[in-house]
Amino acid sequence: MVNVSEPEKIETRADETATGTSERQSINVEVAYAMSEKQLIRTVNVDRGTTLGAAIVQSGIMMDFPDLELENAKVGIFGKAASMTTVLNEGDRVEIYRPLIADPREVRRKRAAEGKVMKKGGDSAGS
Repeated sequence: MVNVSEPEKIETRADETATGTSERQSINVEVAYAMSEKQLIRTVNVDRGTTLGAAIVQSGIMMDFPDLELENAKVGIFGKAASMTTVLNEGDRVEIYRPLIADPREVRRKRAAEGKVMKKGGDSAGS
């Protein structure tokens, strides 16, 4: 009698070559930051498995913006909030967000208290 077992499951990593050897591959990502007077998007080649925080440091963008406090900065990928430990994929755009100057809800409350009308695409007075 022949002993038939289930086939062995083999997971292959994306960075394994056809010969089966693992090579360290790199990916390209963009790191973006903007102030009112200066905007910068820098393309960075990083190792596969690099985190968002490490890509920011490797980009050198903090040299261009010395007042940037990375420890307190909100960050994201393509407009979606992410953490500094998020692992990046090929083509990701890392964004470093500036803090809001004013709370939008507070600005609306202040306008309402002053009696100013906020327009939302139409004037009902002419109807």
